[in-house]
Amino acid sequence: MLTRGEADPARRAWAPPVLAGLLLAVLAGCAGSAGAPSSPGPATAGGHSTGAPAAGRSAASSPAASSAPSGSCAARVLARMTLPQRVGQLFVVGLAGSVLDSATANAIRAYHFGSVSFVATDTAGVAGVGAVSRAVQSLSSPQVTAGVGFFVAANQEGGEVQALQGPGFATMPSALTQGTLAPARLQRLARTWGQELRAAGVNLNFAPVMDVVPAADTTRNAPIGQLMREFGHTPAVVAGHGVAFVRGMAQAGEATTAKHFPGLGRVRGNTDFSAGVVDTVTTPGDPYLQTFQAAIDAGVPLVMVALATYTRIDPRHLAVFSPVVMRTMLRGRMHFGGVIISDDLGAAQAVASVPPAARALQFIAAGGDLVTAKYVAPAEAMAQAVLARARASRPFRAEVDAAAGHVLAAKQRFGLLPC
Repeated sequence: MLTRGEADPARRAWAPPVLAGLLLAVLAGCAGSAGAPSSPGPATAGGHSTGAPAAGRSAASSPAASSAPSGSCAARVLARMTLPQRVGQLFVVGLAGSVLDSATANAIRAYHFGSVSFVATDTAGVAGVGAVSRAVQSLSSPQVTAGVGFFVAANQEGGEVQALQGPGFATMPSALTQGTLAPARLQRLARTWGQELRAAGVNLNFAPVMDVVPAADTTRNAPIGQLMREFGHTPAVVAGHGVAFVRGMAQAGEATTAKHFPGLGRVRGNTDFSAGVVDTVTTPGDPYLQTFQAAIDAGVPLVMVALATYTRIDPRHLAVFSPVVMRTMLRGRMHFGGVIISDDLGAAQAVASVPPAARALQFIAAGGDLVTAKYVAPAEAMAQAVLARARASRPFRAEVDAAAGHVLAAKQRFGLLPC
């Protein structure tokens, strides 16, 4: 992955009649679910023990039809949030360089954005990055985020894709090199790299890449193979090393993201720079999906969905807009209960022909939870559209609640909730 709207009145409450039935269609993970982590995340700030990822919205069940413990911290936080605050939790907005600039800070306040990411290479080191992270977390007020802390994210894969560098950050080898190490050693290294991120206030890593690139396609695969972002060329190697990476990061208290589902290993173009990227090979039961299943079974809290089209899965939609990919496959078949996050919907060429507002609406309606936007301006347009649709449509409002519940459940695992 490589005009500001009107701010809502501070105390505007929203309590739909169906709230009791659907509030936490997604928080079953607080009591345990499939995909529970082998290494649990840290306790919340209030001392609550963490749970497995939230139960997912599947093709067979709507948010209103699901049930979950109403006494969990995430449930209580969601219940007291305004609708704009819930919508804001569905966005990760990019930081402009090595600072929290006033425009981004003002957008966070106006739209209640709940997560941020470093989107460019930053060489300020742990101390410099930490200053930015602390500035971001200082915005988590009752008025802005209902007291919920921010996911502060970065692409810290290794090799060509290591966003955070400088004093205090080790130089990470490429994933392809990591894949030659014994998994136990990689897990130890990932724990160290995760500790560096935590020291800098970065609590979410947009890694590991779980895509499998066939050996013969390495030089032709622009997004992964050409950059050596894959752990190896077989599902077994990628799964084993990807899980080691996830577990090591988890031991450091770091959230991770398995990407780019259903896989970018057999495409040619890079969706950041090309439209019409197509995979004509991958099927719903493809062996290459075993890598993502392994990460899910190991408790990875987020799965990132790609911006390519998979003709043998859903030829009519980009994966990021596909209910088949997200509801039927990820939620239903693979039993993923965590956060479904998009690849960049703010600046990627793959979605340039789709108006920003429509990108977020389609992603959430198809079953997605967390929108990534490299730049603030598209995120503002998306948030306005999501809020307007949620106010006008009770079914869509239920989707917003379910998505916000997934995000809050993940944040509960990593100590970001105020209870």
